Formats: sequence, structure tokens, C-alpha cells
Amino acid sequence: MKKMIICWVLLVFVAINGKSQTNSKELRHVVLFGWTSKADSAAIDKVVRAFKELSNQIKTIKKFEWGENNSPEKLNNGLTHCFLLTFSSEKDRDDYLVHPAHTAFTKLLPGLLEKVTVLDYWVK
Repeated sequence: MKKMIICWVLLVFVAINGKSQTNSKELRHVVLFGWTSKADSAAIDKVVRAFKELSNQIKTIKKFEWGENNSPEKLNNGLTHCFLLTFSSEKDRDDYLVHPAHTAFTKLLPGLLEKVTVLDYWVK
């Protein structure tokens, strides 16, 4: 009986702890890229690697993920690459935007990007 009670207490603790973590505020920074015809696969790979590296260089980035469009709806309007960064606060996001590593990264982009969309939102 004691083991059963201990298991239930642990289960309730894990459930409560997991729920509190999902309720933490997170600011998402969504970046969508569409490439010019001059952007070959080597140039695109270089940009993707450099973008991924920012999460190791800028401590305010809480999470980073990326991927390429594969939607069958064909509504991406020429945007093919999505990057999703998570921050804990607007200040963290703002610090990222002016960080020297981010500034250096943006210098890789001229001549390669035809379209860029950036959208930030608080997770609800």
C-alpha cells in the first residue's frame, strides 16, 4: 500500500511540474526565407548552418528549430525555409537582434534572398 501511495504522489508531482512548465511565457520569432535564382544549394546551406550556429553564440535564444517547406497546399508564396526561435522575453529577443553574431549573420543574406517574412508572437 505504501508503494502505491508513493507512486501516486510521484505521478501527481510529475503531472503538476510538467503542466507548470508548459504555462511559461515564450516569445516565438518566426523567420521565413525565399531565395533568389542566384542562391545555389551551397549558398543556402551556408546560410542555414550560420543561422543554426546563432543558437550556440547568443545565450538569449531559448530554443531553435528550422525546416524546409513541404506543404502540398502550394501557399508558401516562394518562401521555402522556416526558422523558429524562442525567447523568454522581448528584451531577450531585442538583445538577439543587435547581437554582433546576428549582425554578422545578416551580412550573408544580401543578394541571396528574394523574400523575407518575420513574425513574432507570444505563445498562448
